[in-house]
Amino acid sequence: MTRLTREVRFAIPLAGETPAVNPPNGLAGNLTEMPAMYLTLQVTLCGTVNPESNYVENIKTIDEVVRSTVVPTLTRLVQDGHYTLIRATQAAGAILHARWAQQFVRVRLSPCMYFWCEVADQEQTMVHLTQRFEFSAAHRLNNPDLSEQRNHEVFGKCNNPAGHGHNYEFEVTLAGTVGNAEHLIDLDEFTGIVNQLVVDRFDHRNLNVETSEFASVIPSVENIARVIHDLLADQFAAPVRLHRVRVWETGKTWAEYVP
Repeated sequence: MTRLTREVRFAIPLAGETPAVNPPNGLAGNLTEMPAMYLTLQVTLCGTVNPESNYVENIKTIDEVVRSTVVPTLTRLVQDGHYTLIRATQAAGAILHARWAQQFVRVRLSPCMYFWCEVADQEQTMVHLTQRFEFSAAHRLNNPDLSEQRNHEVFGKCNNPAGHGHNYEFEVTLAGTVGNAEHLIDLDEFTGIVNQLVVDRFDHRNLNVETSEFASVIPSVENIARVIHDLLADQFAAPVRLHRVRVWETGKTWAEYVP
């Protein structure tokens, strides 16, 4: 079984503007000068590879379906003043699931690179809402139970006694059943909880020295993901729950913690 993800980018004119006949790609070529909402939609399909084309699905077909069915639906939501990220994602998911009932895996809709919503499979009422955050911190990878030589062998430059720094990025994903609700959680509340419990706690800190969470825990990216999860696990009221925390130490190294 193979999965294929196609990203489609487009701009939707805001209320009061004339919808475009051919919605422009709002993030690359064919930009629009009118006031617009810029959205990115990812469609993930699965299936066996077609022996003739060697495709799961032709990406041109995906583009055509999104632009001819999903974009007009989202345009109506925006123009009528009924748009919310969750409502739009659920609408897109319903359309795409109807089109690819046996192949549909998920759809992700994002108004920016730091915030998005997903629905998967046939669970149109189950929503995953993700926001990305960042903090800068120093750490040292050192196991006090090992010798100096062994620490150097295991951790290399990361065992530098003076430590070293990273610009960490992390994603917090919430899950919940929303039904006809407009929001899974108030965005300001979501942001405030994470900033207070994680960003303010770790930003511009030496994790080994200035935080109690890592006083006796090696601040590897794996442990940072788990600690962030533990800090946030009980902070969201049902039916919302913490689903996953994913932490990037560098652009090439990341870890995620899913209980």
